[in-house]
Amino acid sequence: MGDDSEWVKLPVDQKCEHKLWKARLSGYEEALKIFQKIKDEKSPEWSKFLGLIKKFVTDSNAVVQLKGLEAALVYVENAHVAGKTTGEVVSGVVSKVFNQPKAKAKELGIEICLMYIEIEKGEAVQEELLKGLDNKNPKIIVACIETLRKALSEFGSKIILLKPIIKVLPKLFESREKAVRDEAKLIAVEIYRWIRDALRPPLQSINSVQLKELEEEWVKLPTGAPKPSRFLRSQQELEAKLEQQQSAGGDTEGGGDDGDEVPQIDAYELLEAVEILSKLPKDFYDKIEAKKWQERKEALEAVEVLVKNPKLEAGDYADLVKALKKVVGKDTNVMLVALAAKCLTGLAVGLRKKFGQYAGHVVPTILEKFKEKKPQVVQALQEAIDAIFLTTTLQNISEDVLAVMDNKNPTIKQQTSLFIARSFRHCTASTLPKSLLKPFCAALLKHINDSAPDVRDAAFEALGTALKVVGEKAVNPFLADVDKLKLDKIKECSEKVELVHGKKAGHAADKKEFKPVPGRAAASGATGDKDTKDISAPKPGPLKKAPATKPGGPPKKGKPAALGGTGSTGTKSKKGLETKEIVEPELSIEVCEEKASAVLPATCIQLLDSSNWKERLACMEEFQKAVELMDRTEMPCQALVRMLAKKPGWKETNFQVMQMKLHIVALIAQKGNFSKTSAQIVLDGLVDKIGDVKCGNNAKEAMTAIAEACMLPWTAEQVMSMAFSQKNPKNQSETLNWLSNAIKEFGFSGLNVKAFISNVKTALAATNPAVRTSAITLLGVMYLYVGPSLRMFFEDEKPALLSQIDAEFEKMQGQNPPAPTRGISKHSTSGTDEGEDGDEPDDGGNDVVDLLPRTEISDKITSELASKIGDKNWKIRKEGLDEVAGIINEAKFIQPNIGELPTALKGRLNDSNKILVQQTLNILQQLAVAMGPNIKQHVKNLGIPIITVLGDSKNNVRAAALATVNAWAEQTGMKEWLEGEDLSEELKKENPFLRQELLGWLAEKLPTLRSTPTDLILCVPHLYSCLEDRNGDVRKKAQDALPFFMMHLGYEKMAKATGKLKPTSKDQVLAMLEKAKANMPAKPAAPAKATSKPVGGSAPAKFQPASAPVEDSVSGTVEPKPDPKKAKALGVSSKAKTAQGKKVPSKTSLKEDEDKSGPIFIVVPNGKEQRMKDEKGLKVLKWNFTTPRDEYIEQLKTQMSSCVAKWLQDEMFHSDFQHHNKALAVMVDHLESEKEGVIGCLDLILKWLTLRFFDTNTSVLMKALEYLKLLFTLLSEEEYHLTENEASSFIPYLILKVGEPKDVIRKDVRAILNRMCLVYPASKMFPFIMEGTKSKNSKQRAECLEELGCLVESYGMNVCQPTPGKALKEIAIHIGDRDNAVRNAALNTIVTVYNVHGDQVFKLIGTLSEKDMSMLEERIKRSAKRPSAAPVKQVEEKPQRTQSISSNTNMLRKGPAEDMSSRLNQARSMSGHPEAAQMVRREFQLDLDEIENDNGTVRCEMPELVQHKLDDIFEPVLIPEPKIRAVSPHFDDMHSNTASTINFIISQVASGDINTSIQALTQIDEVLRQEDKAEAMSGHIDQFLIATFMQLRLIYNTHMADEKLEKDEIIKLYSCIIGNMISLFHIESLAREASTGVLKDLMHGLITLMLDSRIEDLEEGQQVIRSVNLLVVKVLEKSDQTNILSALLVLLQDSLLATASSPKFSELVMKCLWRMVRLLPDTINSINLDRILLDIHIFMKVFPKEKLKQCKSEFPIRTLKTLLHTLCKLKGPKILDHLTMIDNKNESELEAHLCRMMKHSMDQTGSKSDKETEKGASRIDEKSSKAKVNDFLAEIFKKIGSKENTKEGLAELYEYKKKYSDADIEPFLKNSSQFFQSYVERGLRVIEMEREGKGRIPISTGISPQMEVTCVPTPTSTVSSIGNTNGEEVGPSVYLERLKILRQRCGLDNTKQDDRPPLTSLLSKPAVPTVASSTDMLHSKLSQLRESREQHQHSDLDSNQTHSSGTMTTSSSSTANIDDLKKRLERIKSSRK
Repeated sequence: MGDDSEWVKLPVDQKCEHKLWKARLSGYEEALKIFQKIKDEKSPEWSKFLGLIKKFVTDSNAVVQLKGLEAALVYVENAHVAGKTTGEVVSGVVSKVFNQPKAKAKELGIEICLMYIEIEKGEAVQEELLKGLDNKNPKIIVACIETLRKALSEFGSKIILLKPIIKVLPKLFESREKAVRDEAKLIAVEIYRWIRDALRPPLQSINSVQLKELEEEWVKLPTGAPKPSRFLRSQQELEAKLEQQQSAGGDTEGGGDDGDEVPQIDAYELLEAVEILSKLPKDFYDKIEAKKWQERKEALEAVEVLVKNPKLEAGDYADLVKALKKVVGKDTNVMLVALAAKCLTGLAVGLRKKFGQYAGHVVPTILEKFKEKKPQVVQALQEAIDAIFLTTTLQNISEDVLAVMDNKNPTIKQQTSLFIARSFRHCTASTLPKSLLKPFCAALLKHINDSAPDVRDAAFEALGTALKVVGEKAVNPFLADVDKLKLDKIKECSEKVELVHGKKAGHAADKKEFKPVPGRAAASGATGDKDTKDISAPKPGPLKKAPATKPGGPPKKGKPAALGGTGSTGTKSKKGLETKEIVEPELSIEVCEEKASAVLPATCIQLLDSSNWKERLACMEEFQKAVELMDRTEMPCQALVRMLAKKPGWKETNFQVMQMKLHIVALIAQKGNFSKTSAQIVLDGLVDKIGDVKCGNNAKEAMTAIAEACMLPWTAEQVMSMAFSQKNPKNQSETLNWLSNAIKEFGFSGLNVKAFISNVKTALAATNPAVRTSAITLLGVMYLYVGPSLRMFFEDEKPALLSQIDAEFEKMQGQNPPAPTRGISKHSTSGTDEGEDGDEPDDGGNDVVDLLPRTEISDKITSELASKIGDKNWKIRKEGLDEVAGIINEAKFIQPNIGELPTALKGRLNDSNKILVQQTLNILQQLAVAMGPNIKQHVKNLGIPIITVLGDSKNNVRAAALATVNAWAEQTGMKEWLEGEDLSEELKKENPFLRQELLGWLAEKLPTLRSTPTDLILCVPHLYSCLEDRNGDVRKKAQDALPFFMMHLGYEKMAKATGKLKPTSKDQVLAMLEKAKANMPAKPAAPAKATSKPVGGSAPAKFQPASAPVEDSVSGTVEPKPDPKKAKALGVSSKAKTAQGKKVPSKTSLKEDEDKSGPIFIVVPNGKEQRMKDEKGLKVLKWNFTTPRDEYIEQLKTQMSSCVAKWLQDEMFHSDFQHHNKALAVMVDHLESEKEGVIGCLDLILKWLTLRFFDTNTSVLMKALEYLKLLFTLLSEEEYHLTENEASSFIPYLILKVGEPKDVIRKDVRAILNRMCLVYPASKMFPFIMEGTKSKNSKQRAECLEELGCLVESYGMNVCQPTPGKALKEIAIHIGDRDNAVRNAALNTIVTVYNVHGDQVFKLIGTLSEKDMSMLEERIKRSAKRPSAAPVKQVEEKPQRTQSISSNTNMLRKGPAEDMSSRLNQARSMSGHPEAAQMVRREFQLDLDEIENDNGTVRCEMPELVQHKLDDIFEPVLIPEPKIRAVSPHFDDMHSNTASTINFIISQVASGDINTSIQALTQIDEVLRQEDKAEAMSGHIDQFLIATFMQLRLIYNTHMADEKLEKDEIIKLYSCIIGNMISLFHIESLAREASTGVLKDLMHGLITLMLDSRIEDLEEGQQVIRSVNLLVVKVLEKSDQTNILSALLVLLQDSLLATASSPKFSELVMKCLWRMVRLLPDTINSINLDRILLDIHIFMKVFPKEKLKQCKSEFPIRTLKTLLHTLCKLKGPKILDHLTMIDNKNESELEAHLCRMMKHSMDQTGSKSDKETEKGASRIDEKSSKAKVNDFLAEIFKKIGSKENTKEGLAELYEYKKKYSDADIEPFLKNSSQFFQSYVERGLRVIEMEREGKGRIPISTGISPQMEVTCVPTPTSTVSSIGNTNGEEVGPSVYLERLKILRQRCGLDNTKQDDRPPLTSLLSKPAVPTVASSTDMLHSKLSQLRESREQHQHSDLDSNQTHSSGTMTTSSSSTANIDDLKKRLERIKSSRK
């Protein structure tokens, strides 16, 4: 039972894995309880069990397994992470649970599977269950089928994919096991419940008995549509809603919808595709051409059999279709025609959409064949054409069908109409847009008047069907001329029609059409104006109000909504009017007189034709009064105008009468119901008078009034034709002028451009210049609305005229058409139903392309030409292509019928001759432009092959293909391309070029689409494979395209599509999807009015962008109560259809004014950080481009939307530059008041400004630069530092502008660069400006070089990056530049460096050509200047350009010298910090006065911390990296710069980026290996070692744990580190520089590395560990022995104290100590024993003997004893003199221990030990050796006397004096000269200084008290001296030594080779014994390094000057300063106590 008790104590997870079943049972039970208790699905507890769940379900013990299954079920239900276990757990359930005899186990297993489906893991579960069907155990198969059945029953066919199940059904029905067959039957019944008859075809192959049984079961099923009873987690809200609906009893509607949705599974989808092309008889194509009909029949029968397969595989069926088409069209045997038609039907049904590309060829042939009367032929043809229709769209075949409608044969007409009727049934309101309906209705209206009754009936049926599909509202405009009888017939037909898509649409439409209640009309017209909701405010209330007010008011106000594509009220009223106008018959003159006399005074009518003009005038006045008083309804307009036209009518000679007459016409038109009939009576007269000087204006006024009453399009057409049918040029020119004006007033809607073009052409050819000018003006106005395509009509005009037209167009460019002010009450018919779901409006003018006269070229495309294009000889092929290009050029605009051309051109797209491929692409481009939108029908057969060319290996061919595809897409829109599988098939091809080009193209096009065909999902699997493509570019493009696919398909669909990927790929792809989700753009919003064309409508590009701005204005303006005026402006602007109507902004601002008061920049917490992370993580595009592409602008827009006020953003991204100026002005105003916001959005502001740099407008640029100057001034005042991200996305673009031709701009940019140095380190600016010198723009090169000179002058050589040598070499190259200014700038810059640095320059710039060198020398001579002192240095982080105005400033530069000094002054005054050169940054300064005055009251106010961006610390130091590995040149550069170079390289050693680190290590290694250079490292050893062990720590903690990192990389890094160290520790002089703290950390790092088990597992791991071993030995041998011993002792102490430390670690430390002990006999003399004993003392204090004995291991105590024993043995009793550093020795356990040891050793040797204390013993010892001592001293003095050994002697004397402090050396000095005595004194003092300085760093204060007196030198003019005790003078070297010590104490560096860094040892009497750890050193080293490389330079130069001058020039003030600080701190401390 011992076992039992053991497992009871184990934690739950271990119990679950225990080998005892009881333990596991208990574990599962406890786990179940835990699972039930955890409330939070994301609790970390769940993760602990992730790996165990599979064991829960696959437990070998049945009882235990049951409990495991229960626990697993609860886990899956509640754990957030459960989804990760799906695969393994379900496969475990299938294999280990479903075969269990216990029913409970099976139930739980099924429940677990269903639960996984509920948590969205359906696909994985289904995959495992389907695998289970292949198991040999029938039990498992049955359980799997049952699970699938239950899943289907509960979750429905949307979640459970039926296709794979149906695939395996036949196999299950064949099983030998009855249970399997029965279960298969049950699932078949369940599947049938969901998809009904779609299941029949796949099951046709099963046993007939089984099929019969199934049929019987199927019949029993309820007919209602099934509904899922269980929902996925994500759908559970839906479930709740359903329940609510049911409880409310209102789920009928929902049910209906579901019913529609569920059976959408198509049997076709469930079938396997069959490949038939290869199965065609070999001789098929010969036979089909055979003369005997029997052979032809055989061939067709063979095809008929093949096409009976219900689903065919895609392939190239072109030849087969061509053959069948020929039979249908040409064969004389009607039986064969029928047979061929059947084959076509089979192909169309089997291929579905894939047949679409052949539809265009076949449809005309079939329709024309309807001339056959035989019923079976007709039926076969009908079936064929109906099947073909389903494979394409009505749009694609409309041209062909309409062409046949004009055929003379009545049967063809009848059958075509019937086909149209059948086709319409398949359409919906959206697939039958107005643009399609119009031509069809026009053709059908001809047929309803046909003489043949069959034709009429067929046409009625077709029109009735159209009426049913789209509703009356859409069709009525086209039926305006149809009489009532026929109209009723159409309606009657419409009621009989049964639509394919259910009757819903029809009913809805009907209901709405037959209830024209004005108030409701606008709100309810769903089929028509869907945009009602979009335009008005979202609340339903106002909606009803708005239109309701309209009918009441005057007509002008009644229309605004209709215009905007909204209200139908206006349209309704207008429709009524129009009907009246059309109906109004022409009245006879008698009737008119009668009607007129009823309303006019009798005298008036009598005097109309009086011969006296005065009477006529009086009559006119009366007439006018009468008209003014008349009521609209009573006014007989036609009668009145007839009266006016009565003799003399328009021939009136008196101008006054005529003026009155014309005015009355205008009045009648305005006030009455003026019809076109009335208009025709007067227009001729008006046109006649329009040129009249006196009456012209009145005539124009009358015409305008008529235009308002009868629509401008009609009026304009009448007026133009009348004007140009007469000869009077004045009339013609004035008519043109009137029209220009009218268009501006009425807008362009509905105008028929075509009708004007011929008149305008006539006018352009006129001899009268006024007519020509007017015509050109009119064209200019039309251009505003129509756009560039207008020019196409006039390309054949004379060049002089064409240039005038172009000039007019140029004037109009960039202007927006004015918003219409008239004609708003009643608009053209085309305005009636502009709400059709985003379909193209039919406004003639807007789509000019449709109006172009198109030429038919099919007759020119002969078969000879086609065979020429396909000829074997490339020259002939080229000729053929040239001919085609010629034909298209000549025709300009062509009809879509181009015969055999597509097939011929398609063949050339894969021509072996690339020149021909390019020529073909050019032709296809021409073709797209020439054919316009009709090119759509060729997308499948010609467009897709162009895409294939994108895979060409030649760049230029790909570019041409891309241009062609774009030209096509511009005409066709994207829908055609994305429909079907063609695009996905292209993407499937594994051609990297094709993939990257195609994905790039899609990424560009998809964001512009509002919707895409569902077929887009077919591309997704291939997109995923592109994400993992071998080619990097493909992967990049795929990642770029991902968000746009997601934008249309949604994340869910995309994530679902990953189900079929391998697990590894799936995870990666899902991660990318997550990224893309965050980055997904919103779909482009629907345009404000439904008519504005969706991209991809047949609109020319000009009109497409209209939607966005208009929409903004709409949403901005229409508030709950639409003000009619506002709405009017709106409607109009959207009508105008260009970027924005000019009136709109002013209107919109009504609402926006109050918005502008808020802040313009919104502070988003961490917004900037998040953006940087996104850019770093490549979630967004990196801001890096040569010119900004749209996606960058869009991205910036998106990023700004969250933190910039909406109205400002609209200004910033407006297309008009004036808005940019406004935005900048606002930003300037808000700069001071919104500092925080500006800084929070700084990255975005700078990015936006870079976009402005690419604008051509100077005013914007100037304004932007002005803003930047203010901005950087503000930032420097705020002491803000630019981040790397902000700098790199701004500076390069700013530098581009330094090359601007305008002087004032260049000056501004230089001023900005100047100010930038206050917020961004100059040394980092340097590389950016250096990059600018590579520009092609010579001005830019020159300015950049000048700027570099300024930087060097202001900041010294340290700014030069990567090294001065490299930088200067680059600058020197420009001395040979072609441009004089650049040469001068380069020379000046180098002269600047020379002034700072002297002759060193020549070494740095390397070899120059003689010419360049002589120029440089000449320039230097001219500058006549010697190198002066180095400029003042500053802390790099805030480098103001301040400078002691030394001679540097007057640097001789021809010209800009004064400029330079003033610039520096300006910078200085700007910085506003006189103390700029101070080293301590503001936030770290102590306010000492404040602290001293504080009388002990402790106020704990939290300081305002400067927010530092800490993320950057963890990244590699972003100092511009050295570009090449070789390091040697760096060290040759100059000795004073070596320090900063080494500092920089060392800083990179600790980089987080492995490559950077390796690169730095290689550079250091190169130095260490060359003896002559190695000494350069002196002074940097500690720093280097710190960086190294930081890197070791980084590898250990981070890199090793990072699975993504290649372990080879890590091994490589380790070997570099170890190699470097070994090189370093070979050089003893350098090795000795390492201080204790650093050695301690280094040893810690190395030992940890040796113990890292992860290394052992790697291939080369052992090798690494061996190398480390070797290195450790080197470290022990070569380091300063005192330091290493001390370090090891401290390390041992730490490791024994640390509980986490492994015993192995301590053991290795002790081994190192033993090694040291072995070395002691050789090294004892070089060891500072006092320090070692102090360390041992501390150790023993921490670990007294008793505590040591308690250690598990006895090694520590033995190690200590051995060490002490060895020291005693080597030193003897003298060892007791080395306890000087220990306080209260008598308490020290160490002293007692040593005494015992000494005593013991004495006893051992048998000498008589004195019974006194050990001290006494040692004194005796000393006395006994008195004689020896004298000899010893004599020896030492001899050495001092000899020249060679002076130093050695002095050192020994010092050692001796130190050991025997009471020794008397006086006798030896007496006999010597005074000089010798002072020499010895001085020598000893120097050694003391040196030793003291090296050995100790005081911990509490800067300078040890005993040194203070002697260390403060007083500078004198020549030699600083100080009164010594003996009064003699001391030489400079002593002070030099002292200075060094002082400098070290103050944390400054001495970089001279023989210096050593301070050793972190202790004070002689420390209060708390500590070892300075390397972390402390980090502050003084690395932080100094990062913050100010300039600072090192400063100290270097100081020390250099010191050496060179030979005098002592340390400033006493700095020491005094430190002194002062110390005293103040002491005071503070004491006062605090």
